[in-house]
Amino acid sequence: MSALSLLMRMIRSGQFADKKILLLEKAPKTQNDRTWCYWEAGEGFFESIVYRQWPKIDFFSDTWDRTLDIHPYTYKMIRGADFYRYCFDIINSQPNIETVYGEVGSSAVAEGECTIVLNEQLYKFPKAVLFNSVYTPGRSRLQVLQHFKGWVIESPLPVFDPQKASLMDFRVHQDHGTTFAYVLPFDPYTALVEYTLFTPALLEPGQYDAELRNYIRTQLKLEEYKVKEEEFGIIPMTDEKFSTIRNGVIQLGTAGGRTKASSGYTFQFVQKQSQEILDRLLSGQPLTGLSQTPARFRFYDNTLLYILYHRTLPGRKIFSTLFRKNKAAQVLKFLDNDSTIPEELKIISSLPTWPFLKAAVQSLAMSRL
Repeated sequence: MSALSLLMRMIRSGQFADKKILLLEKAPKTQNDRTWCYWEAGEGFFESIVYRQWPKIDFFSDTWDRTLDIHPYTYKMIRGADFYRYCFDIINSQPNIETVYGEVGSSAVAEGECTIVLNEQLYKFPKAVLFNSVYTPGRSRLQVLQHFKGWVIESPLPVFDPQKASLMDFRVHQDHGTTFAYVLPFDPYTALVEYTLFTPALLEPGQYDAELRNYIRTQLKLEEYKVKEEEFGIIPMTDEKFSTIRNGVIQLGTAGGRTKASSGYTFQFVQKQSQEILDRLLSGQPLTGLSQTPARFRFYDNTLLYILYHRTLPGRKIFSTLFRKNKAAQVLKFLDNDSTIPEELKIISSLPTWPFLKAAVQSLAMSRL
């Protein structure tokens, strides 16, 4: 997603038709193997392929629930199959772009020469810039996995409200750690239902299915439905210190630290990075100056990550408090790393003081090791 997001901006700019571009992919992308969800104010770069969007979100916990107006944002969803089709229809029409499928081994850039091991053969490209979106885990002290399984289900009854999405439903057991479900309605009869966990370890494959069935039966009150599609994903939420350049290679997406450590959201951070890279390429600025996540937001993320990892405070209590004591749009702005320090202090002060203070001290101490 991150490599294609950058390449599509390069194509749309019309300024790279005289450059040779090589796109390396492991295999053709034809299946609807994932969805990307994000919130956004106004229209975005990929607006034409947004599959569904919702102006309101539901939040549920064992002690509090509310329908939240998230204006000026809307919560958006892009299906993987639509994204791939849209990108490759355009890419395949560009005579200066070649797509090659295979296994990429090591890669590096030195003195402008790019070397890549592809299908166990070494290739060299003089005067090249190399971008990499393949994440290889580095050194971290804390890592929580966001892992989830989702079903697109079809009900014989009109049980879904397509005007609002259920962003977090904590009315599921928390035996494994922070766990919630979310529901994205496509129409009154169809929705994507996801079972999601923030925990250090994965479940057994059959457990995700069992929990999905239980949630659909107990909370959605559905006994009869068809499973139309399935998806499964794992997103690393880590305190790893990312670099935008490794061995001379520009790191994109999760590989470049664009997955938010405290939430797992990635799509919008990738779009910001892609636009910044394009702007630098067009203006002749060096890519060595690419921005990174501001230090204070890394600190906030690592503090929450410490709490989730050590389970010093229930995740459902943290998120319930965030949305109960603050305007939803302000929380989303904070999670987008777009808030100001006064706004952040207001949000932080709404959370339980002592657990977060202890976690902040521990997180700060670990960052200095």
